Amino acid sequence: MTTRRTPWALAGVLAGLAGLATSYATANVLSIRESPVVAVAESVIKLTPGAAAERAISVLGHYDKPALVTGILVILLGCFAGAGLLARGAWWRPMLVWAAIAALGLAAVLSLPSSGATDILPIGVGAVTWVAVHSALVDALRRGRQRPELESRERRVFLMVAGAVAVSTVAIAGAGRFVGAGRRHVESSRRLLRIPGVTRRQPPPATSVGLKGIAPWQTPNEDFYRIDTAIALPTIAPEDWSLRIHGLVDREVTLSYADLVARQMTESWITLNCVSNEVGGGLIGNVRWSGVRIADLLADLGVSADADCVFQTSHDGWYCATPLAALTDDRDAMLAVAMNGRPLPIEHGFPVRTVVPGLYGYVSATKWVVDYEVTTFDTAVGYWTDKGWSAEGPVKIASRIDVPRSGDGVAAGEVSFGGVAWRQHTGIEAVEVQVDGGPWERADLGEVPSVDTWVQWAVTLDVPEGDHEVRVRAIGKDGETQTSAIARPDPDGSTGLHTIEISAS
Repeated sequence: MTTRRTPWALAGVLAGLAGLATSYATANVLSIRESPVVAVAESVIKLTPGAAAERAISVLGHYDKPALVTGILVILLGCFAGAGLLARGAWWRPMLVWAAIAALGLAAVLSLPSSGATDILPIGVGAVTWVAVHSALVDALRRGRQRPELESRERRVFLMVAGAVAVSTVAIAGAGRFVGAGRRHVESSRRLLRIPGVTRRQPPPATSVGLKGIAPWQTPNEDFYRIDTAIALPTIAPEDWSLRIHGLVDREVTLSYADLVARQMTESWITLNCVSNEVGGGLIGNVRWSGVRIADLLADLGVSADADCVFQTSHDGWYCATPLAALTDDRDAMLAVAMNGRPLPIEHGFPVRTVVPGLYGYVSATKWVVDYEVTTFDTAVGYWTDKGWSAEGPVKIASRIDVPRSGDGVAAGEVSFGGVAWRQHTGIEAVEVQVDGGPWERADLGEVPSVDTWVQWAVTLDVPEGDHEVRVRAIGKDGETQTSAIARPDPDGSTGLHTIEISAS
């Protein structure tokens, strides 16, 4: 019985995959960022409660989005197999499955803020492919069932058709990837881009405390953490980008990329970290950002005294509300165009993103930014605030032990400990380390060019033989000492002291 059912299920799976392949290829050819599967995945992300999203990030890290897409594909394969099995009965039954899947994809695509008539085409192409390919495969199976004396020959015909469909599916998907020129064009534009006023200065030598194993004070672009809701990254050529600034201002303006980079450029070392970063976690990095100060832009437009935030919107539809005070004080809050002296990587917001020292990214660091509305917190609610996170998101003081790692064995005697500490836009005054609940010992700090970056620290302590627990805490330039109270990242950032366990022998 199982053997007889397998070809029908296989017919549904092959037809389904063929439809996905033609849909994906069509999206690539038309340079549509959100293929139907991507649109469904991004809809799932939008509908996921904040606590569940935080749990997924903490468990899966950078693999959260691949895991989501994989899960959707597994569910689709089950639906495809089910459609194939339904074809053993009335001809119209599998049509219900194809129609339901197409309707789900259509709803997801239409829910996207930038969707238009063109975005629907991949769904139509995929649906037609499902019906046509499935009909051809089902016909081959039915002929064999209706004429037992020809069953062997018809089975061979089915296998040949199925093999041809499988090969064609792979070829179509590959061709769509090759033909689609959107990302390649943008990558080429990015590589050739030269931005006036952007330099490639190296970090000051004194920032390093010279202890091997500590995270480098300057984070390479390729190692900088990435947290966002985009499954398929927006690919925007500089000549196609613009930013509209409107709302509670005397004069509305729309800036092109050329308008932006023609203004006075600022460059600052700034540490960014994610509110989802657990105590001792790695969702943090320090980069030399280059861009245009937002305070200068807003000053030219005449901001109303009633405004207290800027509602930012990304090209992919993500949004946040940023405190106006953090954009207009003396910090280098900027529309960034470069990281470490190079145009922004696509995954980090090319061609333009927002960078604000002292705020978690969920309320400030909008990638692929295209709209600023000067408004009030009474009327503007951010993407993550709507899921239960706090509205303003100031960065909390924190520290981390990088050397040695928890679980390491060390030689008894003098042991060197080191790591990083941060409190952007306030700065770090001191870092202290404690072994087994003993006295807090002050560490040496690397020098930093501003209060907006993290600082490396190192200290050498005498550690006797045995198992030990080591903790670190930071003290801010405002006198605040990092709390030992343990709190989860939601709703406004984790707290607690990073603690490691080592064995000395």
